[in-house]
Amino acid sequence: MQGGIFTYGLIGALAIGLLIAAFTDIRRRQIDNWLNAAIALGAPLFWLSSGMPLIDIGYQILLAVIVFAVLAGLFAIGGMGGGDVKLLTALALWVSPVPFVWLLIVMSLIGGALTVVFAAWHIARRQPGKAAIPYGIAIAIAGLWTLSNQYLPQLNSTALLG
Repeated sequence: MQGGIFTYGLIGALAIGLLIAAFTDIRRRQIDNWLNAAIALGAPLFWLSSGMPLIDIGYQILLAVIVFAVLAGLFAIGGMGGGDVKLLTALALWVSPVPFVWLLIVMSLIGGALTVVFAAWHIARRQPGKAAIPYGIAIAIAGLWTLSNQYLPQLNSTALLG
């Protein structure tokens, strides 16, 4: 990666955006459109600052289109929230395809654990209806895990740390 401090600043901004998404999903069970848009719109800056080749940019866009198409289908059948769909689509613009698959695996494992915890809490409180699972937490944790695995090793080997 060649972008230096600006590129890592963008990655830091993405990490902050993921934390905000998790926090708002916990509090309101909603991930705001402005946040998803900011994450998506930050990706082209990241591509340029990191010197990403045009072919790889094309792959990122194709990955995001595929992710959106699949997850929009899940949204249509009630299997996923709209904010979660948009957040994962925006993340697909940042994370290359193979690490994105790992992100999905980690997200699924964390999401499964969250579902068990929130469902148990819902039952223990004897509330009617289905438990609302803030899946943005799983997306954010998996995104942060992926960012740390993909970019921190490179950061440690650069001159940024002296």
